[in-house]
Amino acid sequence: MFLRLSEQYRSVVQDLVMSLQALATNLRKQGITATCYTCNDGQEGSGASFMAELGEEHMVRFLVSDFGISWVESRNGRELVKFEGAEAIQELQRITEHLQKGRSACSPSQLLQS
Repeated sequence: MFLRLSEQYRSVVQDLVMSLQALATNLRKQGITATCYTCNDGQEGSGASFMAELGEEHMVRFLVSDFGISWVESRNGRELVKFEGAEAIQELQRITEHLQKGRSACSPSQLLQS
């Protein structure tokens, strides 16, 4: 049972890494500063560090690896909120939904305010 759960978690990590890469690309196309650095090119033990600047020194960071998943939102260098695990993924989903509505519907600084 534990080996199966371990493999499922690795699969989730790989899916998240690919999604973060696509999100960073999409944000850059919209003129938003975003980066996604990965390690091990999707191989076993993979992970990613995603960062995006959403205006007015408002920044988000999403980290995913075999050790865990976290979301940190900060403004002016001060941490505002931090989520781990499923809550971190929910925040990522919320941002993605805003992006799908189109940038014309909301400015980058509004992405995290709703």
